[in-house]
Amino acid sequence: MPRKKTASFEENLQELEKIVSRLEGGEAPLEEIMADYTRGMELSGKCLEALKKAEERMDILLAENGDGSVMEQELIIDNK
Repeated sequence: MPRKKTASFEENLQELEKIVSRLEGGEAPLEEIMADYTRGMELSGKCLEALKKAEERMDILLAENGDGSVMEQELIIDNK
């Protein structure tokens, strides 16, 4: 059985944005709203997990000092 390709962060975010747009429209039947909400929560969790992993990878930046040594720096993300 072929292995299913895992969606990228960008693909998950794009699908989540479409779901949010449909939910904000308020025109869908209740069952569809519930299915969209459930899928949206799943995608939100996947996106948050991907961001957390990226943050963990970027948490320690190596900055070279004048003497050639390295120092740890915490990554600060501006959420504007």
